[in-house]
Amino acid sequence: MAKKSCVSILGFLIIIFSAISVSAQTCDETAGNFKPDSPYAMNRRLINFTLASNVTVHDGNFYGWMGLDPDIVYAVGMCSPGAGPEACSQCIQDTSDSLLKSCPNQTDSFTWLGEEFLCLVHYSRKPFSGVLILEPSKVLYNSVDIEKENLKEFDSVWDELMSRTMTSLVRNNLSTPTSKYYENEIAPVPGYKNISVLMQCTPDVSSEDCKLCLEKSVDYYKTLHHGKRGGIVLRPSCFLRWELYTFSGVFDHIRMPPPSSPPLPSPPPSKTPFVVTNMPVKGKSFCAIVIVILFFIVLVAIVVAIFKRKRKQKIDLPTESVQFDLKTIEAATSNFSASNKLGQGGFGEVYKGMLMNGTEVGVKRLSKTSRQGEVEFKNEVVVVAKLQHRNLVKLLGFSLQGEEKLLVYEFIPNKSLDYFLFDPKKRIQLDWTMRCNIIGGITRGILYFHQDSRLKIIHRDLKASNILLDSDMNPKIADFGMARIFGMDQNVANTSRVVGTFGYMPPEYVTHGQF
Repeated sequence: MAKKSCVSILGFLIIIFSAISVSAQTCDETAGNFKPDSPYAMNRRLINFTLASNVTVHDGNFYGWMGLDPDIVYAVGMCSPGAGPEACSQCIQDTSDSLLKSCPNQTDSFTWLGEEFLCLVHYSRKPFSGVLILEPSKVLYNSVDIEKENLKEFDSVWDELMSRTMTSLVRNNLSTPTSKYYENEIAPVPGYKNISVLMQCTPDVSSEDCKLCLEKSVDYYKTLHHGKRGGIVLRPSCFLRWELYTFSGVFDHIRMPPPSSPPLPSPPPSKTPFVVTNMPVKGKSFCAIVIVILFFIVLVAIVVAIFKRKRKQKIDLPTESVQFDLKTIEAATSNFSASNKLGQGGFGEVYKGMLMNGTEVGVKRLSKTSRQGEVEFKNEVVVVAKLQHRNLVKLLGFSLQGEEKLLVYEFIPNKSLDYFLFDPKKRIQLDWTMRCNIIGGITRGILYFHQDSRLKIIHRDLKASNILLDSDMNPKIADFGMARIFGMDQNVANTSRVVGTFGYMPPEYVTHGQF
């Protein structure tokens, strides 16, 4: 009895504590390699810096490129339907970072990652949008077999479920394009409770190519691993997973017809393949072993959770930017005293500060209710760190500790252009020579990040309050939180998320999201 009880407890707790996660980095060894210090390596790092934010801005699916021939890097980032912006961004960032580490010098690589939902990251030297890509592929499977007495009926249900899910996926995508070739189904099966299946294709392929990709994945799995209790097939253009348990929250709302015959009693399927040996173990000893195993599982889960939480606060950025300690910034601004406050906007407050070496700085402190979230904050740090021009404000560093998000800039003594333009007395200081100089400086700055910089940038929030004036009244463009990085040959883009300030935006951008 003791042994039976411990087995039940073990099975129950494994179901509770197991985080159902897919992660399989696939490096294409046949596509070619690159050196760590090559232009291709730099382009891959650059596009990785903003891939997560671009995916979020493009409603969960982004395809772009970075660099010039022969070192162009093409990349896609995609989240499955139902993923919130923050969760999608974090998944893309985690997936992309793990892919860069696992495939450090392969030009082509891809990976699917997911717990509650799926996300895909794919890098390549060749353009692949709209192209069906079947290889390289990877198969993961449960090593436990289906009982032979149930296999024939199981195969019948399994085949019908796979066919039904593929048909439903293609049909739904034709009628509702926002479904993004995504489908999940459940079917009751004799001898077990249910079979759960999830299928997805990348939204750039045709419905025929999507179905072909999934058919090949189903056939591939049946040929190599028929009779197993679960499996995953990963390809650059499609994803297939099936299990004998509901491995994702997307199955919670599926209503399923009752089985035609009551299922045969069977032990619950194992989420993790276990090898069982017939070793004679006494009840108490067995329980002790089970407790030790459970303690180890819980300990590992806690360590992983702590690591993930710390990673969320870590920002992988270019070496041009410096991460300041919060105490250093507090000391520089006299703990953000009112006397050091320079101004306030929708994002938060700006303070004047002085570092220990005597350097005067401007500190942008984002409020907790700021419109500029962590994605925009990271975007601004990445973008400004890569831009160097006399008409762009210089970012000296940043600080991200707890709920504090701080940007440290060079100190600009004359505040912003609107401070002069909209003040009846101060506007007199702006004679036409000075106004022409300001206009010319702004134009040079725009020309730089539109065509001359390492990154092709669209600011999206250019207005008088974002033009700072130095001691000689030279303009410096600031506030890149809403900026977008373009492909070097890209001239037009669309977005469903229009951001900026009304009155300063082109009509076609406001009405159609085109810029």
